[in-house]
Amino acid sequence: MKNKLPCVMTVAGSDSGAGAGIQADLKAMAAQGVYGITVITAVTAQNTLGVDQFQVLPPQMVEAQMDAVLRDFPVAAVKTGMLGNAGIVQAVVAKLQQYGLYSIVADPVMVAKSGDPLLEEDTQTAIREKLLPLSLVITPNIPEAEVLCGQAIESIEDMKKAARALHARGPAYVLLKGGHLQGEEELTDILFDGIRFYYYRAQRINTRHTHGTGCTYASAIAAHLALGRSVPQAVMAARCYLQRILPWDPGLGKGSGPMDHFAVWRDRGR
Repeated sequence: MKNKLPCVMTVAGSDSGAGAGIQADLKAMAAQGVYGITVITAVTAQNTLGVDQFQVLPPQMVEAQMDAVLRDFPVAAVKTGMLGNAGIVQAVVAKLQQYGLYSIVADPVMVAKSGDPLLEEDTQTAIREKLLPLSLVITPNIPEAEVLCGQAIESIEDMKKAARALHARGPAYVLLKGGHLQGEEELTDILFDGIRFYYYRAQRINTRHTHGTGCTYASAIAAHLALGRSVPQAVMAARCYLQRILPWDPGLGKGSGPMDHFAVWRDRGR
C-alpha cells in the first residue's frame, strides 16, 4: 500500500545535542505526519549548556545538498533556520527561486538565548533584503524582531508596530512570538498578513525544557502548510502542538533541556 507523505525541506544547522536545529526540525515534522528532508548549513558541538564550537559549511556544499534533494523529492514546503553567513543566505535564496519554491517558513535565527548576536551584520542584511521578501511566513521572536526592524518591543502594541514594519519588508505573513515579554502569565503570538492581526494566546508553561522551541514551532508550521492548511490554520496547529508537548519534561541535560517531540502520542493515551 503506497502512502505518499508530503515532503518538507529544512535548511538549518545541526545541533549535536539534538534539541534544536536540523534534529528538532525532523522530529517536529515527523510528529505532524510529513517526511522531513535536510540541508545542513553548519555543524555545531553543543549541548544544553551552550555551544562549544561550530563550523559553517561552504555555500557550494549547501547548494549541492539542495540540488540533490530537490531533483528527487516533491518538496511542498520549506523551513529555514540558522543560515550561517551572507554567502549561504544568497545561495539558499537563489536555489529556492530556481526551483520555484515559495511556501517558505523562515525562522530568522539571529540572537542567542543569552542575547548575544549570532550573525554578522552582512548576514543580517542579506536576511532582511533577500530572504524576508521571498518568504510566505517569518517567525521571529522578540529579540530577533528588534534586530530586524530596529525597534524596542516591550508590549503587545510594540509587537503590532514591529509586525507592520517587518511585513513592509516583503513577507506575506509575520508571526511575532511573544514568549520573551516579561511578567505575562499568558503569552501571545501575533500573526499579521498586512491587513488583519490574528492572536494566538496560550498559558505560559513553567519548564526549563525549551531548547529548540523556535525550530520546532516553525517546522510544525511548514509541515501543516505541506498538509494543505492555510497559514492561520498552520500556526494554530503548530501552537497547539507546542502546548501539548511542553509539559512533558524529558529531564535530559543540565541546562536548557530539549523537549519530547513525540510526547503527543503518549498524551493521547491518557
